[in-house]
Amino acid sequence: MTTYLLVHGAWHSPECWERVVPLLASAGHRVFTPSLTGYGDKAHLLGREVGLDTHVDDIVDLIAAEDLTEVVLVGHSYAGLVVSSAANRVPDRIARLVYLDAMVPEDGESAADVMPVTQVLIDLAEKSESGWRVPPLPELPPPSGLFGVTDPADTAWLRSILSDHPVRCLRQPARLDNPAVRTIPRTHIHCVVGMPEGFTHRPVPEIQPNGTPAQVWELPTGHDCMITMPSGLAALLLKLG
Repeated sequence: MTTYLLVHGAWHSPECWERVVPLLASAGHRVFTPSLTGYGDKAHLLGREVGLDTHVDDIVDLIAAEDLTEVVLVGHSYAGLVVSSAANRVPDRIARLVYLDAMVPEDGESAADVMPVTQVLIDLAEKSESGWRVPPLPELPPPSGLFGVTDPADTAWLRSILSDHPVRCLRQPARLDNPAVRTIPRTHIHCVVGMPEGFTHRPVPEIQPNGTPAQVWELPTGHDCMITMPSGLAALLLKLG
């Protein structure tokens, strides 16, 4: 039995995983889909003070509370920063890091460092009436759609679970200063359809930090592959179990 910990990205909530969880669970595995502070059942905690460090605490606290070990830790999009820093704090409990169409930071890098277009969102938020709210990205014509979702019913449902994202999350740096985190195997899953201009994947080095060849898989779908291609995503994740 493998323990999968699936971490949603910016603006999203754990509901985004609901098509993937049964596929992993029916194969006999444990699956956790926690809410990051400000989303899902923690939506009431959304505020200016919420940052990347808050979300890292969410994941580390869950791992400790459930006494999880040998975790396949999956971070979607912005959550690539979250899972990186979480693994930095509890590397002995993580079996593998999975970057699902995700930001992949080096030590000390923020979202804007990894994906410079993010700075535009930061600037707009800081100039807005709230001074800290980053609204979800707008829906674009197909194939980009709403985070890669183009089916009208799915788009309407996705819009209903999205929330604003605190700007502090995009400004705080990720931490990967624990040498042990470099020994954790990594898998990168790239969604290759409908990527908006400026939202590009950072090239994956041929050799992982632990010295083994890079593992990069592709899904022929949009960014929110857990909604648009749940079976394909689950099949890849099950390879890691």
